[in-house]
Amino acid sequence: MKQLFALLFALTLSACSTTTSGISIESSNQSVVIGNSLLASQLDIEKAIVSRVNGLLKAGVPVTSKVHSDLKLQYRFYWYDAQGLEVGGSDSPWRQFVLHGKDSMMLQAVARKPQAAQYRIYIREADY
Repeated sequence: MKQLFALLFALTLSACSTTTSGISIESSNQSVVIGNSLLASQLDIEKAIVSRVNGLLKAGVPVTSKVHSDLKLQYRFYWYDAQGLEVGGSDSPWRQFVLHGKDSMMLQAVARKPQAAQYRIYIREADY
């Protein structure tokens, strides 16, 4: 009975989730979280380039297509302070792009607030 309750609780939480299936890269340890194994098999994600511009954190993530066909994708950055708390105003819109077959692209963004010390980027398939 306890196992059934735990399963139902987990399903309820996942139903309320706002994240979509895709790939997530975390700046603190460059770990890649894969929520879509097909998409992950089609992309090569290299180590990010991080710098400061006018006191604001700037991140650039190189992405390369492993397939010959075009990939219609979206990405979004989230910004976090040194304690790992999300920085207010970090809810940027999803940005759409097309990654042509075997091509590379640098996904970039600059934090809006100087408190940002870390980031996470999400990449997902676009449905347009």
